[in-house]
Parts: sequence; structure tokens; C-alpha cells
Amino acid sequence: MKTAVLGTGMVGQAIATKLIQLGHEVKMGSRSGHNEKATAWISNNGPAASQGTFAEAASFGEIVFNCTKGEIALEVLKQAGNENLKGKILIDISNPLDFSKGMPPTLLIVNDNSLGEEIQKLLPDTHVVKTLNTLTANLMVNPQLVNNGDHDIFLSGNSTEAKEKVSALLQTFGWGAAHLIDLGDITTARGTEQILPVWVRLYAAMGTPMFQFKIVK
Repeated sequence: MKTAVLGTGMVGQAIATKLIQLGHEVKMGSRSGHNEKATAWISNNGPAASQGTFAEAASFGEIVFNCTKGEIALEVLKQAGNENLKGKILIDISNPLDFSKGMPPTLLIVNDNSLGEEIQKLLPDTHVVKTLNTLTANLMVNPQLVNNGDHDIFLSGNSTEAKEKVSALLQTFGWGAAHLIDLGDITTARGTEQILPVWVRLYAAMGTPMFQFKIVK
């Protein structure tokens, strides 16, 4: 499958590399389309790896991952273009973290709204699915690294069909079906985004990002 990853940082490279390993074609998107990090990533990942602008990547991908920082996500997706994302699934991993006052960060959008909702408003013809935003990059693509994979992630989105397709893709990453919790429509992204202040403090307290939430009932 042709996939696109918007963003060249740690999360984008982890997702893109996993997709290549699974046999997908991946175009990594950046502002310039000639990003040094993307160039280095391509050199390590063979002919199925390529890069382009945000718009070129969005046009290329059948499924698109938004792996950009939350503070720039909306601007990046404007550059990607509504016409290039129309009818597609956009997997949104971004979080609205505000580091302008240092650590720990606050949230740019909170309480009665979420970045996931703002992205869906910006792209009304795109199926936005919020997921993978409550854990570190290595665990996103290798869940077995903590507790043998016995922990949970969440999905938020308006389209049940899109969430089912995303769930199937995540299972190829190593996530067990029982650990994929569908929270409901895109407004439920408020909950997972607001977990991040807790996540940041847990990271500081434990000295490692290698942990994840498990729901017990």
C-alpha cells in the first residue's frame, strides 16, 4: 500500500520505518521536500522509501500519518491540501503540547475541544482517526517492548469503517485486537490528548518513556 508520513522527527521515522518493514511504500513529507533527515532515512530504507513536500506526500498516500508537532499540525495539513486528503484516512498522532514556558508543557487546546477535532474541521472530507498519541515512538511500532504487549491504545474518529481499517493496520504493528479501544467519535480525542500532562510527569518520575496505560476492569 502507498502510505504517507508527514513529519521527519522521531515519531515520523519510527512509523515510516515500520511501514517499510511491513512491505508498504512510504513517502515522507516535509516543507521543502528535500529534508536532510528524510534523505538519511531514505538511504537506510531502500527503493520503497521516498520524500516530497507535504502536498506531494499527501497526494501519494492512500493512508496518511500526521506525525508533526501539535503546534504546527494545522499549518502542515493546510500545506498538505484538502484536495490531496479528500476521502482518505488521516491517522493523527499529534498532541497540542505548548513548550513556550518550558517544562512541563501545557496544552494549546483543552477541555471543550481537541487538536483532533480541529483537524477534522479543517479537513471535513477526510476520515481523521486519532490514535498512538499516548506513548513513545518505539512502543507505537513495537508494543511488545513493554509488558509483552499487554497494554492498551485508544482510537477516536467519526468513521467506524476508518477506525476498523486503522485497527487492522495497527495489528500488523503488533498490537493485539483486544488492546485497541474505540472511544467513539473525534470528540473523544479530548480525553487522550489531556492524558499527555500525566504522561510527561510519569516520564519525569520514572526516568524512561518506556511505559503505557493498561485499562483493567
